[in-house]
Parts: sequence; C-alpha cells; structure tokens
Amino acid sequence: MKQLSSGRLAKMSVSATSPVSYQLTLDSGALELAPLLGKRLKIEYREQIRCCHCQRVTKKSFSQGFCYPCFQKLAQCDRCIMSPELCHFAAGTCREPEWGEKFCMQPHIVYLANSSSLKVGITRQTQVPTRWIDQGAVQALPLIEVSSRYLSGLVEDLFRTWLGDRTNWRKMLKNDVETMDLLAEREKLKLLAEDGLEELRKAHPNETIHWLDSDEYTFDYPHLAWPEKAKTYNLDKTPTVEDRLIAIKGQYLIFENAALNIRKYTSYDVTISAED
Repeated sequence: MKQLSSGRLAKMSVSATSPVSYQLTLDSGALELAPLLGKRLKIEYREQIRCCHCQRVTKKSFSQGFCYPCFQKLAQCDRCIMSPELCHFAAGTCREPEWGEKFCMQPHIVYLANSSSLKVGITRQTQVPTRWIDQGAVQALPLIEVSSRYLSGLVEDLFRTWLGDRTNWRKMLKNDVETMDLLAEREKLKLLAEDGLEELRKAHPNETIHWLDSDEYTFDYPHLAWPEKAKTYNLDKTPTVEDRLIAIKGQYLIFENAALNIRKYTSYDVTISAED
C-alpha cells in the first residue's frame, strides 16, 4: 500500500461533470478519486477528532465535525438548520445574528429531487447543483425561489402535505432508483399549492415567492458496479477500513463490502493509502 494523503476528513468537493467528479481534500492536499476506482484502499482513523470550527481536539464529533462547546453556541448547529421553518433569526432569537443575516437572509430554492424516490427540499441558491449531488440525486428540478431561508422552510412545510423530504440511503447507495417525470410533478404541485402559497405571500408581503421555469438536472456517478446490499462502515468501531472502491455517490465512498459516509466523519484524522 502506498500512502496517498492524510489529515482531517471534510465533505468531498464535487463538479457536475458526467460522471460527477470528486475530490477528497485533507490537510496534505486534494485527492482525485476517479483514478482510484477499482483499487483497494486503506483508510486508517488515527483516533483523533479536531473541531472544524475552533480546532479543539474532541473525543466525539457533534453535528458533523464540531466539538460540544461549539455545537452548543454556534447558530450553524441550531435546530433551524435542519428545520428552517423554525428559524431563530426570524423569531429574533438567533445566537449569531450577523451569521444569520449572511447565511439565512439570502435567496433559497425549493426543489424536487429523486435520490431514492420523489422528495422536496431546500437549498441556498449558491448551492445549486452541489446540494443534489451531495444527496446522491439522479434527477433534480428547482421549483420556487424565495428571498429567505425561513420562507423556504415554510414553502417546504406546505409541500410536505403531498411529498416526503427524506432519502432512503439504502436505495440511493444501490442505485435502485426509477426515473420520474419531474416536470409533470411540478405542474401537479402548482395546482395543489396555489392557495397555500397565496396565503404565504399575504403573510410575508415584503418577501418574494415565485415559481421557476427551470430545466431538469440529471446526474450520473462514477462506478464500476453498485452494491447488492447497502451497509456502512463505522470508523468508531472499525478504525481501519481496507476494501476495493467500486463507486462514489452522494458523500459516500462505496466499497465491495460496505460504504463509508465521508460527511459523517468530518474532522476525523485519517491516512489514506492505495494499492500500487
């Protein structure tokens, strides 16, 4: 085995090429992953986690890479990150109003995506199309642009009347996904949500909600094969993973025997080696 890179894991960088291009960036530099398909890799967790915000060494990672004090005090770790309709900035209780102004009070997109089945989600306008690739979507369609994260959460909550907002990660990893007509689904939603959206517009007259006439995005992912069973490695229980890389999708390295969720292990200190 030849050591390729070392340092703290971070979310893989992606480019919307066909297939999607992936880079894994550690302290020692960026590692192109496509050339490693088919090779046997060794990932060794050196049993140290360093907070991605304050750099403090921590025994446990919270909210994908933070130490507990940062998890407790930072607005980016608050519950409204996962549930924007509960936005603390909108309620006047944000722990970091300046951060909230920069992160939340900017255009967001409400979208349809197909990672395992049809789902609704939201993302910052600047995260199109990265957000969908990170989820392992094979299709995505921007639906509505709104002027704030809070409002995107309210629109998403309305759409959850008819749609789910979760990805079945097992189906996603196995690429067990049927192609859908997202443009037709958009037209259905326009009819179903018309009254609810008008109520939101009246309740928030100083903000904007408007439908987008966007084309569908499609994605394919680098792979030699897809796993028959969806299992994952746990670096806390198995600090050394040695397996043959067969695919990359979402934020997962997919090996012959199991997959590794890179985002889950943000801030874990590792070395990565590959067979010559």
